[in-house]
Amino acid sequence: MSEEKKGWFSRLKKAIIPTKEGLIGRIASVTIGRTKVDEELYQEMEDILIGADVGVTTTLKIIEQVREKRPQEPTQLKDFIVEEISLILKHEEGKLNMSEESPTVIMVVGVNGTGKTTTIAKLAARFKAEGKSVLLAAADTFRAAAIEQLEIWANRVNVSLIKHQPGADPGAVTYDAIQSIKARNTDVLIVDTAGRLHTKSNLMNELAKVRRVCQAQLPGAPHEVLLILDATCGQNGLLQAKQFTETVGVTGLALTKLDGTAKGGIVIAISDQLSLPVKLIGCGETLEDLIDFSGADFSRALFEEETVQV
Repeated sequence: MSEEKKGWFSRLKKAIIPTKEGLIGRIASVTIGRTKVDEELYQEMEDILIGADVGVTTTLKIIEQVREKRPQEPTQLKDFIVEEISLILKHEEGKLNMSEESPTVIMVVGVNGTGKTTTIAKLAARFKAEGKSVLLAAADTFRAAAIEQLEIWANRVNVSLIKHQPGADPGAVTYDAIQSIKARNTDVLIVDTAGRLHTKSNLMNELAKVRRVCQAQLPGAPHEVLLILDATCGQNGLLQAKQFTETVGVTGLALTKLDGTAKGGIVIAISDQLSLPVKLIGCGETLEDLIDFSGADFSRALFEEETVQV
């Protein structure tokens, strides 16, 4: 493992300590002193999984598969649950879709308060550190504060920004931004979009319009439609993902605030129930705290025994 990967893995382990203690720690603790596997123990395991936001559907699936293995000892039951969770996570390996022939356009969507603007800044900082030129588009024109906030981050990260006046057409902002990256031969365009409630159909249609502008102005764009989900919002995040995907064709997820919740089991639910890869996870407030998601690494960090508090 490279030094950079070790650093990322260390941050991941630290970020999921609350989830580790609330999920794996509790699973281990309820087996202490137990001598048999009975319905009461199965029920306790279900409650723990649901309490960690693994979700009812995924929890019942895990428990059913464990039952089929007929564990005889409580420790076996724990090991089988860990095995099932590992299998769900194993194949998740998120990488952003990047264009090799043209500038890459990343359209970022999500409701207000999920950490969308901060994630955009972290992405811009990462691309810049890789030697890429970056342009941000302030297509969340509904709120003046959103434009100002993105401008602050653009200045802080030292990348260019395309903006219009508050209330302007988001599609026009996107159009100007794409013309700019083609003229300047910019490597990456990140389009911030309105963080409206996913239940507002007219506003979701506005997002669809931004996507159509991208498609019309640059073949293959947007190359990535990244949905930002707040890990603390739990199962509501699954509903958001489904509705945003229907409207704008989400291609990947970035899960933020993972370090601020004991309910990181939502990662397991997402991996099991959605045909969308988790590509990035936010593990802190600094620009470096944006980690490429690896199901294998997440599983390893979750199940390494030395940090479990029982």
